[in-house]
Amino acid sequence: MKTTAAVLTEVGKPFEIVELELDGPQEGEVLVRYVAAGLCHSDLHLMKGDFPSRLPIVGGHEGAGVVEEVGPGVTKVKPGDHVLVSFIPSCGECRWCRTGHQNLCDLGEFLLDGQLPDGTFRFRLGDEDAGGMCSVGSFSQYGTLSQHSVIKVDESHPLEKAVLASCGVPTGWGTAVNAAGVSVGDTAVIYGAGGVGINAVQGAAAAGAKYVVVVDPVEFKRDTALALGATHAFADADTAFEAVWEMTHGQGAERAMVITGDVSPEVVTQAFNVVGKAGTIAITAMGPWDDLSVQLPAAQLAMYQKTVKGCIFGQFNPQYDVPRLLGLYQSGLLKLDELVTQEYKLEDVNQGYEDLLAGKLIRGVIRFD
Repeated sequence: MKTTAAVLTEVGKPFEIVELELDGPQEGEVLVRYVAAGLCHSDLHLMKGDFPSRLPIVGGHEGAGVVEEVGPGVTKVKPGDHVLVSFIPSCGECRWCRTGHQNLCDLGEFLLDGQLPDGTFRFRLGDEDAGGMCSVGSFSQYGTLSQHSVIKVDESHPLEKAVLASCGVPTGWGTAVNAAGVSVGDTAVIYGAGGVGINAVQGAAAAGAKYVVVVDPVEFKRDTALALGATHAFADADTAFEAVWEMTHGQGAERAMVITGDVSPEVVTQAFNVVGKAGTIAITAMGPWDDLSVQLPAAQLAMYQKTVKGCIFGQFNPQYDVPRLLGLYQSGLLKLDELVTQEYKLEDVNQGYEDLLAGKLIRGVIRFD
């Protein structure tokens, strides 16, 4: 069948809107008609070449849609089911899935080049195979995915809002609750209040943090953070540092989270310094794959017993935790509608990323007609 998609054919260039051939589902696969896709900063890393990905590749890893067809052996979903895509699949069988770390599923080895778990492709651009970002490629009208890459959701959820729970919401919320371990009475400092960081704000507030401090240079992001649970918001890290040490009476924060669009040595150092003894620094932000610029003082790390840890997908089990988050949305305890700053058509995807880089978006969403 034919599908129109936003395809990256060359590093450093914008997405191209092209018509592709799409093969139907094979064993264990499903065909999804996309209703919405989120504009996530990780696609910019793909465009910049920060990740060593095979090209051409269909962009997008945050998606929501309806199952149109299933291949042999599919047990998780059926035609007509509403689904979100999981940018990391969960097979349920590998060591990581069996030990409760589904966000580290071994099927993730195929993410960068965009194959399906059998190592082959379903998109074709002319005579050339095309991958799908994170084995998904949600910047397309249709996609053929592994059943391990879809999450069935209740049909009562509006897909154009629920799509945010495909990546940005669980990644941010889980960074606060799971990776950083925010608990009642903590002071939590969040660097970056974009589409992921804003959900760390929601997660930290829900976990009962006494102070939720946001650092972001963009005023409207700070204002949004304050409306969604932050107690303080600052434009720069130095001012935030002074305020945190004052409000904690010289003890420092218990938790810090680095969720900026691009990680940098400066912001990691700022997060390291803002926490006190036994503090935890969770890093969700990413940069070039082989970048080694982040350095921390080993003596302080040991003497103050600080913990620095990475976080992918909020350390969540997507099949179980994403529907639970949507339950919080249904009950009014998680805000999604307020996160969507702008909707775009597929052909306007590059404008959407220009707006993201200009600091105009919390989250942009592509709507498919």
